[in-house]
Amino acid sequence: MRMLLFCCAGWLLLIGCYGIVVSRNLIHTVICLVVCQSSTYLILLGIGYRSGGTAPVFSDTSPSTVVDPVVQALCLTDVVVSATVIALFLALALQAHKQHGTVDPDELTSLRG
Repeated sequence: MRMLLFCCAGWLLLIGCYGIVVSRNLIHTVICLVVCQSSTYLILLGIGYRSGGTAPVFSDTSPSTVVDPVVQALCLTDVVVSATVIALFLALALQAHKQHGTVDPDELTSLRG
């Protein structure tokens, strides 16, 4: 089960990176970044998965059958960080469209130094 999660995470990362490299639209680039960030969810799920594990809420279970709560907290933190990054990049793409009338990175020549 874990190997399947890691393979899917690697596949999502490669697909997202390929989309970022070939994208000619800032919005499409942000969506491809979302795909790359979703691969980290699968990696964290693969790390924290324990077959037969229970929620770490009850103290009467043995430690060997409890799922690690740190990985769950990291996954929630990853969701919040990725939502913030997406909002920031979409706001930057919107401002680029307002200032220059396009979201094509090749046509944003006034941004070059």
